[in-house]
Amino acid sequence: MGVYRLVMDRSIIGKCPNRLWLVVFASFLLWFVLLCFYYSVPTVGIPERVTLFGDNFVNTVNSILLPENSNESINGKKIISEETDFVKPVKNMDVRDLVVKNKDETKNGYNPFTNFSARDYGLDNFDHIVTEVYPNNQTHLAENEADQPVNGVSSSENGEKPDPLNEKISKGTSRELVDSCSGRYVYVHDLPRRFNEDMLRHCRSLSNWTDMCLFTANMGLGPSLRNFERAFSKTSWFATNQFLLEVIFHNRMKQYKCLTNDSSLASAIFVPYYAGLDVSRYLWYSNTSMRDAASLELVKWLREKPEWKKMCGRDHFLVVGRITWDFRRVREKDSDWGNKLMLLPESRNMTMLVIESSPWDNNDFAIPYPTYFHPSSDNEVFRWQNRMRRQKRRYFFSFAGAPRPNLQDSIRTEIIEQCRASTGRKCRLLECRDRANKCYQPFHVMKMFQTSVFCLQPPGDSFTRRSAFDSILAGCIPVFFHPGSAYVQYLWHLPKDYTKYSVFIPANDVKSGKVSIQKILLRIPKEKVRAMREEVIRLIPRVVYAHPRSRLETLEDAFDIAVQGVLERVERIRREMREGKNTSYAFPEEFSWKYNLVGTVGEHEWDPLFARP
Repeated sequence: MGVYRLVMDRSIIGKCPNRLWLVVFASFLLWFVLLCFYYSVPTVGIPERVTLFGDNFVNTVNSILLPENSNESINGKKIISEETDFVKPVKNMDVRDLVVKNKDETKNGYNPFTNFSARDYGLDNFDHIVTEVYPNNQTHLAENEADQPVNGVSSSENGEKPDPLNEKISKGTSRELVDSCSGRYVYVHDLPRRFNEDMLRHCRSLSNWTDMCLFTANMGLGPSLRNFERAFSKTSWFATNQFLLEVIFHNRMKQYKCLTNDSSLASAIFVPYYAGLDVSRYLWYSNTSMRDAASLELVKWLREKPEWKKMCGRDHFLVVGRITWDFRRVREKDSDWGNKLMLLPESRNMTMLVIESSPWDNNDFAIPYPTYFHPSSDNEVFRWQNRMRRQKRRYFFSFAGAPRPNLQDSIRTEIIEQCRASTGRKCRLLECRDRANKCYQPFHVMKMFQTSVFCLQPPGDSFTRRSAFDSILAGCIPVFFHPGSAYVQYLWHLPKDYTKYSVFIPANDVKSGKVSIQKILLRIPKEKVRAMREEVIRLIPRVVYAHPRSRLETLEDAFDIAVQGVLERVERIRREMREGKNTSYAFPEEFSWKYNLVGTVGEHEWDPLFARP
């Protein structure tokens, strides 16, 4: 019996490993089948990302092994940066071959001279630029997104757009959080693509002098800038063109937390028409009919919408990425500058946001030019501000620009002469008129401003300059010579008490040779200089536009402040309409600058400077 039990035990022991092996093999096979099925399911919500096991697995490994925005490759497959992975790059295209021209723009004309390449347009060192160049659409829109609604939400199967309000409630968001948008809802018109997206698909036709496809990349931010010689931060810096604001603003609007597809809930209505890109195609060598065509089509389209009829467009707003003078052509002569968008009756009912407004009109408001910095988080802003506080500034004052000999009242020649004559090399000059034009190169401009205490900002072809915002970004105290350069312009974004953050020297005193810029600046007490610099640094988040794919948490950027300004203005108009009054017409419109600045239209010391031409 004992022998028999021993034999039986051995036979059982011999069979168990075979059965155990079968169980392990079956389990592994089942796991493998489930894994293959899992990775074969299409990725939802990301355009052109229907992939099978192999590609998904490689992408998963890439996301783990490679840092964000990496351009490294795995298994010979290039990993495109986060900013540019939504469309396919053109093969064998060299951005060095993009041709642009130097410019000398005036209100009455445009004098192109000296062809030069994108290398001279601030992109001279391509080892320090991260970008991809794409066919057709160069920014936020992939080809298969052509029919996506402009509001930035997906269409349902029956063609209706889901309301973000309902989406938030369905996801468990508290009613209190949803109601926090009361009075701040914005509805975005779903314009025909010819008014915005089609212009980006044909980006090479946007300018006679510059191939704008390079700059419309990355949702309008342009190519990424690497931190060459620590002139920038490691992330969130781009070679942003100053005329791309309407594209940047539109993409930021898609991230606005109080969007609604129910126009009856909206406090304001956004019109995403790329008016600046449109007119830039026809400013030269065209007739007035070509320049006006899209604007006339737009207002006709708006008039037919029920949203327009509610307040005749007074709750509508539009963002324009050029100065107001490009849209205020009075006559019908082909030789006259610009189109007449802002003079149309419908446009005069809307709130127009521009990079430079008219001091004599009451419906356009200036918001900051785009800078090179587009932060993705509050911490990025805080770190940059702290760095600018610690920055050593070897130059007392500086100027970046070119003379304007064709403008009679320009003081740039006198400024350049005073800078060259400064004692002790206190002034740094960056001239913008030779072939090696460093003023178009973000590295040289930002490096100079970061190492300067004061930055001179005289008028150029018009009152304002993008350079003023670059200097604020660098913690450099701006010195203005005309109140139209900032003080009557950016009333939502800059303090009304301009002495807190800037110095004002009347242009006439410089033109006549009565004053020395260096002596005036030297007379400012050091304590005052430190306080002004701190105020400038405090203003940095208010003059930058956050990355369109992100949203700052505790800070308000230029976009947030602009939207709030529009909402407050529309609410005031709505209240006045209910009460049967309108303060906008309680004073002559030519005194708009004065009323917006001080709230009255009485005599002011700047009246001679704003005598309407």
